[in-house]
Amino acid sequence: MLQSSFLTDLLATITNRTQQTAATRDARPIEELCKVLLSNIGDVSANTMVRSILHKYRHLDTDARMQFFRCLANDFDIDPDAVATLAQRYANTRSARDLAALTVQAEPRRQEILRRLNRLPGATADLVAMRCDLFDAIREDAALARIDLDFAHLFASWFNPGFLVLRRINWNSPANILEKIIAYEAVHAIDSWDALRLRLLPEDRQCFAYFHPSMPEEPLIFVEVALTSGIPGDIQSVLADDRDATPTDRMDTAVFYSISNCQAGLRGISFGNALIKHVVDDLSASLPQLKTFVTLSPIPGFRDWIDGVLADQSTPEADSLCAALNKTGQGDDKASEPLRRYIAHYLVHERRAKGDPMNAVARFHLGNGAIVHNVHACGDRSANGQRASYGVMVNYLYDPARIDRNIEDFTTTGTVATSRMISTLLKTPRTLTHKATR
Repeated sequence: MLQSSFLTDLLATITNRTQQTAATRDARPIEELCKVLLSNIGDVSANTMVRSILHKYRHLDTDARMQFFRCLANDFDIDPDAVATLAQRYANTRSARDLAALTVQAEPRRQEILRRLNRLPGATADLVAMRCDLFDAIREDAALARIDLDFAHLFASWFNPGFLVLRRINWNSPANILEKIIAYEAVHAIDSWDALRLRLLPEDRQCFAYFHPSMPEEPLIFVEVALTSGIPGDIQSVLADDRDATPTDRMDTAVFYSISNCQAGLRGISFGNALIKHVVDDLSASLPQLKTFVTLSPIPGFRDWIDGVLADQSTPEADSLCAALNKTGQGDDKASEPLRRYIAHYLVHERRAKGDPMNAVARFHLGNGAIVHNVHACGDRSANGQRASYGVMVNYLYDPARIDRNIEDFTTTGTVATSRMISTLLKTPRTLTHKATR
């Protein structure tokens, strides 16, 4: 069996190299190859064509990629007049045949190009990278944004959470995966292998990542979890090098303290909701003593907002807030009660024009049914935490008994679920209002 497997792999390797060589020899422009790909060619010829297209694309310079995207946008777009005619016909007949014709005509041909490119093993990663290039191109030519509608539509299906694989990342995971965890960490930087070991090796620290079968060595998103006794209010205690590990019999809380998206080309494709629920289920099964599931989240955008509140203000309350902001790096959370009131207000009441919360992290967790549980004026004393948001942080609580109701209330009426602590903070009158960011 081993010999047979070896010979099979050897023949497959030779065949693959032959196909790749044939692909590199095709001298036709990439735009012409895309037209051929849409024609009625056999599977073997189609695979060779896909290899040629992807090979040529990888070697295009910036100007040539811009030309390629413009070709996709214009030459492989829908025919608006034909769509309008078929839409009117379907409006009159309501027949399945006319609906089918309308559906085909209403889909840009470039969408089928992307589908056919994805038939080749390993091509999914190429398309994710291609979308990154498209983002850059859109900044130069906004008309190319219509191509991204096709990418987003297809990626939402291809990366459906039902297709994803949850894997625990530990100190024994492959080195190439561990290197990517270090590189992709977006919340609390990992600056060495020793720092990574402290986040993965102790039993009270865990990490979980989603992978796609077509990209088995590329994490899509990962979450780092601290298993603690009680709910922590600052990230320094969670990440301290000299901390004592929490004994298993004292673990009662799972703290999601860092969630990092890894693939820029999958922007807008949401995995976080499914990931958190999946990890909660796994942890609940393996550690039934866990009763509380919370985050310890940063509050990006708060610094700009509070600067706008304090702009050109000179009152006792403004002076108190300024003093509290100056002390957030010192760790005296209780001395910052006036600041905590403004943090709570920002998360619960400050809204965008469309009516949802101003803070993006809040929108994510509240939309997934979480509760604003507690806020901390001195949550992150690091230089980066101070620079990003004056170091303030928040716990979002996931209570399984309330998640569905919270989602419904937030979705239908915009109601933000809060704990008793937050409700008390919000009842205290405030005299300052936002003016303009400095």
